[in-house]
Amino acid sequence: MLISGEKGLTGMIEILFGESEAGAMRAAKNKVVIGTVSGPVSVWMAGKKTPPQKPFGGWIEGTSAEVICLGFMMDIGNIREPMESAYRGELIYSMYAQDQWVQDEGTKNALKETVSFYADELRRLKNYLEEGEAVRIWYCDAPYSRCGFYSLCQMLMGYENEISAVKLPEYVVRDKTIISYHSWNEVSAEEFAGFLPYEKLLSAEEIRMYAMLWGSLVEENSPLRAVVGGRVLSVPEDFYDFLIWKWLGNVPVKQGRVIGNILGRTQLGVGDWWYAGRIEYYIEQGKILVVEDSENKYGRMICSRGRS
Repeated sequence: MLISGEKGLTGMIEILFGESEAGAMRAAKNKVVIGTVSGPVSVWMAGKKTPPQKPFGGWIEGTSAEVICLGFMMDIGNIREPMESAYRGELIYSMYAQDQWVQDEGTKNALKETVSFYADELRRLKNYLEEGEAVRIWYCDAPYSRCGFYSLCQMLMGYENEISAVKLPEYVVRDKTIISYHSWNEVSAEEFAGFLPYEKLLSAEEIRMYAMLWGSLVEENSPLRAVVGGRVLSVPEDFYDFLIWKWLGNVPVKQGRVIGNILGRTQLGVGDWWYAGRIEYYIEQGKILVVEDSENKYGRMICSRGRS
């Protein structure tokens, strides 16, 4: 009998840098698989038999409690402040609070709890490290993820734990089909184990190298960091703004359509909230006009002023 995900089994501490991908990983480590080694295997979750909808890579040994989400968005804002600082908490809240729907007090409080949750996750990680647990980092070339990885390496320099990393490959080949990925949030729970062959043990020298790269970014402390040509660079706050002007002209269009076009055509690993914030900035500057307002900000009609 093969039982995976059973209480009492311990696995690797998994670290991810986005809530969606961390949720998928929690599911990947919360499956109960029952069957024989040589025979068919049944997959169960929450008391229901659920056949995988995507290529099944197997489940990852351990429990959902071993998943850490460090969703600090280290690609934006002042990075001289600690991850768990009040400054970063307010910054994250301001980004999440740009959701397209009007929010009541309950929603706002839930967002603030999400911010404090990441600080709790960081403390939980430090406890695991002090207990000598092995750590596996899942990162990709999306700016939030690469910056999260580099900043984490700076913290890990003070520990001697076994540290490994799984970098999301640019693409995988499955049954004569090439599947490309831009971030881990595109990977479903049942697929994660299929990427374990990409796992690489990080040496102390490599961790130090990534920490030094982060140190240089901290010294520059630009408002924004982007991945350009495979490198993380400090860039000005308006770095991505050309994409807004590309999809916004003099003809009124829904804000959600503009942002949707940017996300669908570029896939740079930058969230919709960033573009929403920049659009809001240009509305305040008078460079973008609200032709028809809406309680749902993504539903309002906007156009540029003096641009074609």
